[in-house]
Amino acid sequence: MPEMSQYDFVVIGSGPGGYVAAIRAGQLGLKTALIEKDDKFGGTCLHWGCIPTKALLFDAEVYDYFKNAREFGIDCEQFTLDWDAVQARKNKIVTKLAKGVEFLLKKNRVETIAGYGRLAGNGRVSVTDAKGKSREVQARSIVLATGSEAKMLPGLGADGRTILTNKEVLGLKKIPKSMAIIGAGAVGVEFASIFSRLGTDVTLIEMLPRIVPLEDEEVSAELEKAFRKQGIVIHTGAKVQQASSGEMASLTFAGRDGKTIALEAETLLVAVGRAPNTADVGLDKTRIEAERGFIKVDPFMRTAEPGVYAIGDIVASSPLLAHVGHAEGIVAATHAAGKSAEPVNYQQVPNCTYCEPEVSSVGLTERQAREAGFKVKIGKFPFSANSKADILGVRVGFVKIVSDETYGEILGVHMIGPRVTEMIAEAVLALRLEATAEDLAHTIHPHPTLTEAVLEAAHAAYDLPIHI
Repeated sequence: MPEMSQYDFVVIGSGPGGYVAAIRAGQLGLKTALIEKDDKFGGTCLHWGCIPTKALLFDAEVYDYFKNAREFGIDCEQFTLDWDAVQARKNKIVTKLAKGVEFLLKKNRVETIAGYGRLAGNGRVSVTDAKGKSREVQARSIVLATGSEAKMLPGLGADGRTILTNKEVLGLKKIPKSMAIIGAGAVGVEFASIFSRLGTDVTLIEMLPRIVPLEDEEVSAELEKAFRKQGIVIHTGAKVQQASSGEMASLTFAGRDGKTIALEAETLLVAVGRAPNTADVGLDKTRIEAERGFIKVDPFMRTAEPGVYAIGDIVASSPLLAHVGHAEGIVAATHAAGKSAEPVNYQQVPNCTYCEPEVSSVGLTERQAREAGFKVKIGKFPFSANSKADILGVRVGFVKIVSDETYGEILGVHMIGPRVTEMIAEAVLALRLEATAEDLAHTIHPHPTLTEAVLEAAHAAYDLPIHI
């Protein structure tokens, strides 16, 4: 029997959390291996999530500028959209970044093992390759980073043509004439934004009372207003009763008033959340505690099984975001290396939704702050009064700062408008440093920039805005 391979650190899964954990472990001098079942590194985020969707969103933005070129003094009457070229560009970006991950793994001396990894107990991992051949590796520390997959409605299956998840929708051979989307969270509204701007008739169906329901209520209302203006049909407070596929996707749902609405669309995108990939990773061989498939961990990402960590989408109560997986991977690797590790502060995680207009936020919403007992002071500034937004031709949205009236500490920042997914980092830093709205108001921002809206919102928290 061949000798079992020995490592300091083994990671199962090469998504955002997994490959970052492996790289950091390599940087810290640990003998590291990364196990991946697919033939490429990067996981859902790189191949079927964050990266390809943002590539399509950018193409939709460029197309929008062409459609509205006259506003900018440019005559663009003759232009067409080449969907094959759009898809090729998206795939080129994904391929380039995947090769970049592979290069970084090699650079940091991470050994890669092809196959499906399962915990085997006592610090062992069983790896089964594509041919069904199995081997075991041993490690002092093991990280589960197996990610998540799209949930599907009961009795319905994705067929890649009519019924779609975030994965199949990225491979469409043509732009559909119509699309119904179930779920108005980040995934649902991003694809609604892509295809609506490319000419698809989009209907957005959300069970909860408002779209992007995790965001501040004023942000949800502003996005709904913008979407309706763009021609997106929205049904909130809607409960799906039946869905089926044939030549067309058929759907019935109860509307807000309880009346049944029937709908047919060329495509149906199901965007009702994610499920953790933990059903077949060997949890039964360990003391790991799970809740609905999500794994319980301590602040250093340790599970109840000695030497086993869990990070990313499979972690209980952790936001299913790539940048959270990154941070958790660094915590796990640093702790496993015996170094001082700072746990992730989940109250300071930025949320970004890349629809048009963009949405971003960090910290408490106004409602959450009031329910937590804070005496709340709001500072708000509209992009319609921002010079750079006017130059860009984008006049919707606002920056909203939720602060504690007593001491001025910033409790949350909520943005909707142009490029706000880039702007939110300033607010994250402000929360991390326990800054006050006054601190932001005294921070000189360059002019003309979109970030001046943050400055003005800070002034507005003290009822002293300059430009409104």
